[in-house]
Amino acid sequence: MAVTRAKKIEQVEQLSGELKKVSSVVVATFGKLTVAQDFELRKALRASGARYRVVKNTLAERAAKGTAVEEILKGLEGRTSIAYTQGDPVALAKALAKYSKDNPEFSFKAGVVEGRVISIREIEALATMPSKEEIYSKLLFLISAPAQRLVTVVNAIGRDLAVVINQGVEKQKFKEA
Repeated sequence: MAVTRAKKIEQVEQLSGELKKVSSVVVATFGKLTVAQDFELRKALRASGARYRVVKNTLAERAAKGTAVEEILKGLEGRTSIAYTQGDPVALAKALAKYSKDNPEFSFKAGVVEGRVISIREIEALATMPSKEEIYSKLLFLISAPAQRLVTVVNAIGRDLAVVINQGVEKQKFKEA
């Protein structure tokens, strides 16, 4: 069933609106994905806060005009899919890298992170990085660790003094004069 011109215009406008809001995009190609494999990919991407679309190359190019991803969506060939997110680019890259490892017919073409075009190697490197939440938790630990050590040392002085006084009382070292 052919898609009407009006429907194509609507799809381009919708995709263009979504691409203007995103911070990270990964363009990929796929071979013989089954419906179950496609569903699995979409489910994994949804869990990471990303969206996934299979688009015609010409419609993707039109939708990207005036956006940060315009450069990577020009002159696409073959089957094309776009995964994009407004959130954590690491989560998107991890989900896609895991899926491409399990399904060799799925591969990357290019990507954009925070307005910067990245290569296939950089997408794979991004997938090995810790997520923002992991980095925040490590940073908070590093910030709070010295304070925790200081509190332990300050408490130790009082605790040690109490132990010494208690031992003196038990051995009756403090007698009335």
